[in-house]
Amino acid sequence: MKALLKKFSTSPIAWLIILVVATSITSCKKESFITDAAAQLGISKDTIRFDTVFTSVGSITQSFKIFNNNNQKLKLSSIQLMGGNSSAYKLNVNGVASNMVNNIDIAANDSIYVFVTVNINPTPTNVPFIVADSIAINYNGNKRFVQLEAFGKNAIFIRNGIINSNTTFNNNLPYVILGGLQINNGATLSINAGTKIYCHANAPIIVNGTLLCNGNFFNPIIFSGDRLDAPYNTFPAAWPGIIFNSTSSNNQFTFTNINQAYQAIVTNGPSPNSNPKLTLQQCIIDNAFDAGIHSNNSSINANNCLISNCGSNIKIELGGTYNFTHCTVASYSNNVLQHKKPTIFLSNSNVTAQTNNLNATLRNCIFYGDAGFVNNEIETEKIGNAPYSITIDHCLYRGVDPSNATIITSIKNIDPLFDSINNNTRFYDFNITKDANAPGINKGTNTSLLKDLNDKNRNVGLPDIGAYEKQ
Repeated sequence: MKALLKKFSTSPIAWLIILVVATSITSCKKESFITDAAAQLGISKDTIRFDTVFTSVGSITQSFKIFNNNNQKLKLSSIQLMGGNSSAYKLNVNGVASNMVNNIDIAANDSIYVFVTVNINPTPTNVPFIVADSIAINYNGNKRFVQLEAFGKNAIFIRNGIINSNTTFNNNLPYVILGGLQINNGATLSINAGTKIYCHANAPIIVNGTLLCNGNFFNPIIFSGDRLDAPYNTFPAAWPGIIFNSTSSNNQFTFTNINQAYQAIVTNGPSPNSNPKLTLQQCIIDNAFDAGIHSNNSSINANNCLISNCGSNIKIELGGTYNFTHCTVASYSNNVLQHKKPTIFLSNSNVTAQTNNLNATLRNCIFYGDAGFVNNEIETEKIGNAPYSITIDHCLYRGVDPSNATIITSIKNIDPLFDSINNNTRFYDFNITKDANAPGINKGTNTSLLKDLNDKNRNVGLPDIGAYEKQ
């Protein structure tokens, strides 16, 4: 008998049988469900937070994962949104859209996704409020929770808006523009200090009449995209921008910030009257994907303005009349926009080779950016014999003297010593450093401007170059 067992134990066929049986037992174990209350369950997040969400407008979808960290299948008896169908939140569990999903199987050492969206209903208050809920995950007699938290904000919603008569926007609530807003010829839209305008990705502001933005230093007017959740709240091209067409006139912006546009400001055609088509006073244009200012045979006066980190900060084509005084125009490459074009380009022509008169004065301005792609921060182009005049007066810029321009007492190729430039974190402070050796300090020429972009007093007689006066 012992000899027979010995013979069987050394047989290859016997070992194959043993291996198959063992594999079958292990496979069956993996296919069976673990029912122990001590089963291991992992959840990638214990709290999901949504940044400010406008009431009646859904936010970006967020998600989390549920992990089965066991060598057997795990059955979740339910995943339940505790607020039910009346909740501001909605769930999608592994492709099933429902606020309560039962009997969800998770394979051994596998995971599933849970997606969460939020849509907040209006309330009478005009301040941000917190909308909370939770998701319960039930398994093997256990209950785990994921907390949900969103900050909601009421707003005035305008969809495909048309303004035919004089209208005023107040700062009681922000405005959310969906589909676009058009100001018709003969109508004026006046926007009061502190008003915030959030535009959707398909929502340009088209001005055939007049747009007046009356901000102040403590309560600027803000235009930006309507995605307030990170990282989208820092991306350029979040909305189309503001377009001033040929019939538009007498537009004035004071302490107005325009952020995240595709083309922040576009002016088309000369002004119908003797006033500039657009006057910018103490304004900031930042992070526009294509252009901060793109003007075609038009007229702009800009004083104490910052135009920063745009694809093309200022692009002037087909001539026109322009005065930029005490402006800082600066661009640095970062992880969303590369500085590949001059900070200002001035031409009396366009791609169709049309030409018009060009008259531009740049006075007490900084035109600067990091080296690498751009050699000259001021680039000019003259085609044909149309009247053409560019004056660069007491400016600081990187590059060679532009052709076809008159240069008066300007500074070339010296770092203006901005306060803070951090391309990695995209933090920029274009005030001039306190260093007494900063090249633009007391190097400007006297103008009628008594304040700077910070609404601080300018030095009389010898102001600083740029939008900011060192205090």
